[in-house]
Order: sequence, then structure tokens, then C-alpha cells
Amino acid sequence: MTTHLVRFAYQGATRWGLVRGTRITPLTGDYPSTASLIAEGELDWRAAATREPSLDVEAVTLLSPVTAPARVICQGANYRQHMIESGVDPDDKRFNMFFEKSDASIQAPVGAIVRPAHVRLLDYEIELALVMKKPITGPLTVTADSLHEYIFGITIANDVSARDIQLPQTQFFKGKSYRGFCPLGPYLAVLDPADTHYLDELVLTLEVNGNARQRDTTKNLVYKPAETLSELSTFSDLSPGDVLLTGTPAGCALRAPKRFVRNLMQLVLPEPRLWDTFVRMQSKRAEYLRPGDVVRATIASEDRAIDLGAQCHTIEQAP
Repeated sequence: MTTHLVRFAYQGATRWGLVRGTRITPLTGDYPSTASLIAEGELDWRAAATREPSLDVEAVTLLSPVTAPARVICQGANYRQHMIESGVDPDDKRFNMFFEKSDASIQAPVGAIVRPAHVRLLDYEIELALVMKKPITGPLTVTADSLHEYIFGITIANDVSARDIQLPQTQFFKGKSYRGFCPLGPYLAVLDPADTHYLDELVLTLEVNGNARQRDTTKNLVYKPAETLSELSTFSDLSPGDVLLTGTPAGCALRAPKRFVRNLMQLVLPEPRLWDTFVRMQSKRAEYLRPGDVVRATIASEDRAIDLGAQCHTIEQAP
């Protein structure tokens, strides 16, 4: 049976707990980081399963189940339909696209996402996040059978992006790393070996103001977790508590007409004019997030054996 954990603040203390329905059984130990929970907390959360819950989820302040410092590694263009709407044939993709977000972007699963004063094109990207279980320090081959040895658990991520920084400045790291641009949680589902098949069976849904913008299943991932970790291990170390965002489905606010992309690649226009045109065109799209918008994100299996809860954020404007 899948274990669902939560990190929360209550009566001036930060705690971890076991979630069952809308109730929490607090763990007895003090785990200041996700890595320490992974290393030391298993007996605690298994013992919590034998006790009655004592707190309502609504009575606590939900926190990110991934703690800084941590590496936040991301995959780009990893859902078939997202690639197709971007003008790319998923069957022709020959390599993973990797980039990183700053861990300063990690924030709670509920509250506000603040749009920086200079940002005009604020976008959303729901993603399944994998939390690492043990160190990776060299090349290795991860298989479906060994995947549980490397992935501790899964949670919801929103790869919030400032498109008018990311693309004109070719700054993925900067454009995706402003403070608050990586909500994680609320629930961290700990994967037993028998649970890993769910990584191919999860439904991701993101709504803005109650209207569905993104909905897809992880069966449509182009690069699956096992092959992704195998490739990542050839050039990067990972530590317990680090997190991998596995890509977003179709339905983001960003849309670039294919003709514009061709012009961009060929630099038909002088580059400053080209990007001015890009921002002006994109600014007309109502899908970009604006102050007052409410973003809700969920990930769960169809049978609800895995339910990662719901993120909910209101967009605010920085002064």
C-alpha cells in the first residue's frame, strides 16, 4: 500500500505526517530535511500507520515536501502531444532535454505565486516530480525492476516560467527560477517496489480559474523515468532529496506559430526586433497568468491508490 506523507507547520513547529484521507498522523521524529526523512524516517511513518490520525489537513499550513538545499533538475518537451503542438515529431526525438531550476524557487503547495514586476508572460507547467532515494555518483543502468531503488517518492510540481525572460534571453535557469516558481507538494507518495507501475498510470490536471488547461497521463511520456535516470547518471551526480521534474503536457500558455519559429531559427529579422515581435504576439494570448488568477493542479492514479493532493495558488503582482 502506498504511503502518503506531508510536511506541515503547526503550532510554531515544522513536522512530517502520514496522510489518510483528510486527516494526518504526525510522525514522532524530527526530520529537518527531506534527505533526513529518507535516511531515518521509515520506522516512524510505518508506526504512524498503526495510530489514529489526530489532525485535520485544513488545520495545518502545508509546506513543500522537498527541502532546500536540493537540486531541481527538469526535462523539457517530454509529452507526445506537447511536442506535437510545439511543431516537433516525438518519434524523431533522439535525446532528453535537461535544464535546472534554482532551489530558491521551491515553495509551498498553497498560497501565492508572485509575478515579478518586469515579467509579462507568466506561464504554468504541471509536472510529475520524482524525489531521489539514494546517491548516484557514476554511470549506471536503471531498469523498471530497479527503479524503486533510486526513486523514494513522487509529488506534484508546477514549473512556473517567465517566457519573456526564458526565451529572448535564452535563460532557462533564470526564467524558471524566480522565488516561488517551483511549488511542490502537498503530498509525497513513497513508492514500494510494487508501486512503480503507477509511474506510467498517473493523470495530471491543471486548471486556471476552474477551466482545465492541461490534462494528460504519464503513459504519454516520451522518455520514461528509468531511461532518464540512466542518461542523467552519465553526466550528473544526484543525492537523496534531489528532485527531477519529468516534463509538462500540452496546454501551456506559450504558443509560437511555426512560421515565427522558422524565422527565429533563420534570424530573418534582426534579433532584438524578432524578440520584441515575439513578446508582443504572446502578450495577446489570454492564457498567460495574470494577477487574481487561481491555479489548481492535481495528480492521481485512476484507482486513487496514489493521490498527491491538490496545489492551489493565486497569482499576485510584485510592486
